Amino acid sequence: MKKIVVASKNPVKISAVEAGFRKMFPEDQFDIIGVPAQSNVADQPMTDSETFQGALNRADNAFIHTPEAEYWVGIEGGVEEKNGELEAFAWVVIRSHKKTYGKGRTSTFFLPTQVAELVKDGKELGHASDAVFQEDNSKQKQGTIGILTNNVIDRKTYYIDPVVIALIPFKNPTLYLK
Repeated sequence: MKKIVVASKNPVKISAVEAGFRKMFPEDQFDIIGVPAQSNVADQPMTDSETFQGALNRADNAFIHTPEAEYWVGIEGGVEEKNGELEAFAWVVIRSHKKTYGKGRTSTFFLPTQVAELVKDGKELGHASDAVFQEDNSKQKQGTIGILTNNVIDRKTYYIDPVVIALIPFKNPTLYLK
């Protein structure tokens, strides 16, 4: 049984990590836990590089919190301004017990003006979406992506592919690992 530590107590992130690992390693059994782990970046990262750093920090801080595992997973959502609009995305960083890292990024989507303005004014994306769409704690449910797509893509689904992408080096160790 492989122990995986997700750097979050958010059930959506834990479930997405489990689904991604099961897709890539269907023959394995997993014990997946969530732990609180700091990103050491702003609550709402405003650039691609800050968002990536947050995911990396979460994976490393989860390792420090719970070192007895095989993988530690950090997921960090962020935004970045492009031509006056805000694009939203997330980074997934997976650390192995050998201190090897896999990295994957979600697709991007652009935020509606009302949501973008609240984020630019300092609100986290989840809180801004809740305010605009009269939702409650959407980041632990469908997320902004689910609200905007009427759950064609919900937050869990949105995270599964980048988890799979971040697992590529571990699925192909002779190609990636030293």
